Amino acid sequence: MLLYCLILNAGEPRKFDPKFRGPIHNRHCTDIICCVIFIVVILGYIALGVVAWVHGDPRKVIYPTDSYGQFCGQRDTLNENKTILFYFNILKCASPVVLINLQCPTTQLCVSKCPDRFATYIDVQASYRYRPDQWNYFKQFCKPGFNNPRKSIAQVLRDEDCPSMIIPSRPFLKRCFPDFSTKNGVLTVANQTTFKDGRGKTRNVTDLREAANGINNVLDARSVGMKIFEDYAISWYWILIGLFIAMMLSLLFLVLLRFTAGVLFWIFIFGVIGIIGYGIWHCYWEYDHLKGIPGSDLTVYDIGFQTDFKVYLQLRQTWLAFMIMLCGVEVIIILMLIFLRNRIRIAIALLKEGSRAIGYIMSTLFYPIVTFLLIAICISYWAVTAVFLATSGEPVYKVMANQTLCKYANLTCDPETFNTTNVTKLCPGAQCTFAFYGGESLYHKYIFIFQLANAFVFLWLVNFAIALGQCTLAGAFASYYWAYRKPADIPLWPLFSSFGRAIRYHTGSLAFGALILAIVQLIRVILEYLDHKLKGTQNSFTRFLLCCLKCCFWCLEKFLKFINRNAYIMIAIYGKNFCTSAKEAFFLLMRNVVRVAVLDKVTDFLLFLGKILVAGGVGVLAFFFFTQRIPVFAQEVPMLNYYWVPLLTVIIGSYLVAHGFFSVYAMCVDTLFLCFCEDLERNDGSTAKPYFMSASLHRILGKKKLSPKKAAG
Repeated sequence: MLLYCLILNAGEPRKFDPKFRGPIHNRHCTDIICCVIFIVVILGYIALGVVAWVHGDPRKVIYPTDSYGQFCGQRDTLNENKTILFYFNILKCASPVVLINLQCPTTQLCVSKCPDRFATYIDVQASYRYRPDQWNYFKQFCKPGFNNPRKSIAQVLRDEDCPSMIIPSRPFLKRCFPDFSTKNGVLTVANQTTFKDGRGKTRNVTDLREAANGINNVLDARSVGMKIFEDYAISWYWILIGLFIAMMLSLLFLVLLRFTAGVLFWIFIFGVIGIIGYGIWHCYWEYDHLKGIPGSDLTVYDIGFQTDFKVYLQLRQTWLAFMIMLCGVEVIIILMLIFLRNRIRIAIALLKEGSRAIGYIMSTLFYPIVTFLLIAICISYWAVTAVFLATSGEPVYKVMANQTLCKYANLTCDPETFNTTNVTKLCPGAQCTFAFYGGESLYHKYIFIFQLANAFVFLWLVNFAIALGQCTLAGAFASYYWAYRKPADIPLWPLFSSFGRAIRYHTGSLAFGALILAIVQLIRVILEYLDHKLKGTQNSFTRFLLCCLKCCFWCLEKFLKFINRNAYIMIAIYGKNFCTSAKEAFFLLMRNVVRVAVLDKVTDFLLFLGKILVAGGVGVLAFFFFTQRIPVFAQEVPMLNYYWVPLLTVIIGSYLVAHGFFSVYAMCVDTLFLCFCEDLERNDGSTAKPYFMSASLHRILGKKKLSPKKAAG
């Protein structure tokens, strides 16, 4: 769609307004159709959330459900004091993932506690007369009301009145899981390696290995999780102080970039040249040192492939190859510096100009908070809607029987009328048990479609929130650049004015760009889902094709983000529709492609350096504080289970804080660069068409002199 816009408008000549003096204030609404569609979709999204809220019940996720569709632990029911779900035959649903997310093909009951011993129905029935206590314990895991130990074993197992066996278990996520442990590297249950399955066989506990996978690790993780929560509870105050320090350092770094951007960049460049030069000298020294040593004149081809790579370092040819490669890299870097020196100087000047612009419009540094809040609202609404959609529907019951003998197996049934049907006669032992939540109505049939729509609109809204932030910041910084006398001609409240223009006139254009990106992202999500499903397939061509598609759509998403970002800048400046703005931004950048590449890399390097400095500096300070290595604050340090919990939180949080501030700076530089390119194409520095660029940029270009008023400003 975006490429179609570019191709469609590629041949149109561009017209300049000779009276242009910055972001246009007399605008009109753009992409109205998309705006209307966007508003309708939002209203539909709200309606979907309301419908999901009416039909959904999050308790279906929180509480386990027995074979009769009853919640375990639900108040004012027979299961009020039975909060744990027990599975008659754990072997039929060994995987914990299956137990949590799907219904197992075995009877499930709510119990007050899990079994704590080994027992089989056969043994209990044989001894109930002289050991009734065993039967009284075992029957609490049978169906409610069953108290007939004289019933034949075959009938009990057929009707699933009681489990054939019970094994020591412990509750996990309100389900009874085998109490696995390891003893001398051997998997055991209650210190036993074998158990009776209740059907006359003795089995090894390794038959339950699938159920054991990950359980002990997750249970240990729960303990670790509680300790981590305690650490957060007593250190949150110091974490906030660390993040505040990170914010101050980020602001300081942005201010200092006005004076140190060039110094930092050239120190890095000459440092790289020096390091490579040292590498060349070292390679030559090794090459000369090996001269005359027996075997050093052999070639790599002569000795063939060796697993010990140190052998290759004994060859003169190896060091000669290293020296040639490093010389090539050194020459390339030096030539790039010679031929691109002016473009590098322009990039550094724009970085300094960006720092100066933010200094005049400080409110832009706090706009990412607005974007964060909008995205947080979108994520919260999507998550709640997804949960309510997933828990929509009424209990669905299915016939549970031997599928090879009963034609009614897995068919839906009604538990209230099941015993009056002929299913129990044709399929002895068949039961009508709870399977899942769903329904046969139109709404329930399209739950998956609704979930897909929920994900798509979520992506659309998130991309719109990001687009709104980029357009708002671009409009504010464009107001700075096109101010002829800075800061006197900068309009009042440029950030709020830009935000108002973006919402009032360009909601449709921003929604259009966000829609294109959301479609590509949804396709990527679907491809990731298919890749996950086909991970075990042996079809090499299918996996290769899927890998190619994932790579192509990843590249397409990166390209669209680049185009959209610059299109929003043009929308903020000229107020045109999305396609026209995307076309003009794209071809403007193509006419300055070398400058784009240089500026992009210089900006990325300096901002990355800033993020590392902020996160690293605050991280080192936090490390010394939480490890009690700062004597002044040694008594203030809270007692922690894991000092790395607040430490990692401070480091990651500091990086995110720095990223938030520096994203504003990156948007500022991109906006100033597009304005700079426009300035060069529109104006010639004469009195009739003066440049709006700063005096430092003008000196680098070596163009005509600025007017006295401009030079003074």
